[in-house]
Amino acid sequence: MEARPATATDLERLAEVLAAAFCTDPPLAWFLPQAERRPALLRRYFRALLPLYPPRGQIWMTGDPAGAAVWAQPGSWPFTTTEQLPALPALMRVFGRHPLRAARGVRAIERRHPHEPHWYLDYIGVEPATQGRGAGAALLAPVLERCDRVRLPAYLNAGSPRSRDLYARHGFEVMERFELPYDGPPLWRMWREPA
Repeated sequence: MEARPATATDLERLAEVLAAAFCTDPPLAWFLPQAERRPALLRRYFRALLPLYPPRGQIWMTGDPAGAAVWAQPGSWPFTTTEQLPALPALMRVFGRHPLRAARGVRAIERRHPHEPHWYLDYIGVEPATQGRGAGAALLAPVLERCDRVRLPAYLNAGSPRSRDLYARHGFEVMERFELPYDGPPLWRMWREPA
């Protein structure tokens, strides 16, 4: 399986793919606790966010698509308020019922984000029906190969033991385990030095 760069015409479908992939993800389930509304809210969430990445990072996809990896390039994270402005109305609708939970959750995730130059894997997801067939590895490969070539590290927050173990197989090491506030689930900050 091979990955290719996503185009603007792919973003709508990739929002659906990522919404399906993250529907049972522990951190996003915590951010959006109403299970019956979560699929629609996640589609809206990813539709709003994905257009922010191409100018400041890369989106890679596999299949038609089966999965996507959303990266922020070195020095581009976090996005500025001006850059996020087009997404804010949709994000307010997504998190409007739990704004304090959303704000404190984001703050917990960003609190110890590394400052040295690195590629940041913000999201990677594969449609549930096609998981376990190599799409995750294919989605990681292009940017990790680039990191090795130009000698830059990579960083991510793993939201489940399964994803943490996948990333460990690709050279990421756990820096820290932390919990989201209000008895939220754990996440693992993971760092990968270039090979």
